[in-house]
Amino acid sequence: MIHFVVHDENDSVGVVVVEGVKSGDQLTGWIMDQDKDLAVQAKSDIPIGHKLAIRPLKGGDTVIKYGVDIGKTIAPIAVGEHTHVQNLRTKRW
Repeated sequence: MIHFVVHDENDSVGVVVVEGVKSGDQLTGWIMDQDKDLAVQAKSDIPIGHKLAIRPLKGGDTVIKYGVDIGKTIAPIAVGEHTHVQNLRTKRW
């Protein structure tokens, strides 16, 4: 079962595609461009359609989703952690 998708292996985050992801769940992701699987343990509850980190990120790092710069981190983010407004901001503001 695929729990999250990633466009390219150089992305920083994947997008959860199932309901009910809970902290501690073992998740399987699919990297579309390279047709590879990726295993990650969820570090937080993550709603469907939200992002999770697939690599460790430091404060101020650029976040890449679907090959596009979507902002910068405002706090460190661990692999498997929910990546959203609490730890990510757009670079526009």
